[in-house]
Amino acid sequence: MKASTFLAGLLAGSVTAAVTVLFSTPQTGSEIRSSVKSASADMKHKLNDVKGKLAELKTSITHMTKEAKEMVPEAVNGIKGSIEQWQLSTENNRLKLEKELSAIQSSLADLEKSIAEQQK
Repeated sequence: MKASTFLAGLLAGSVTAAVTVLFSTPQTGSEIRSSVKSASADMKHKLNDVKGKLAELKTSITHMTKEAKEMVPEAVNGIKGSIEQWQLSTENNRLKLEKELSAIQSSLADLEKSIAEQQK
């Protein structure tokens, strides 16, 4: 299909659609113009609202980013401090458990030796 044929068909279809709309509309020309002006004003108002909301969103994101940059390092340092404090507080228990496990292993080794000697 050639581009000129396509454009001719598109033009004919557009003209036909425009004529059909003009003849089938229940409103007069002045009513349609008034309605279009009203819709246009309403759309401009809505567009301005969207622009305002986007500006608020941008400001909010900027503020949140600043807060995150300040708060995240503090939180990380707090968590590190808490972990270090927990490790220090559990160090005595860990040492006791290691001693007890060593004693249990030693007792098991002695028990195995005595069982082996009794079986001979």
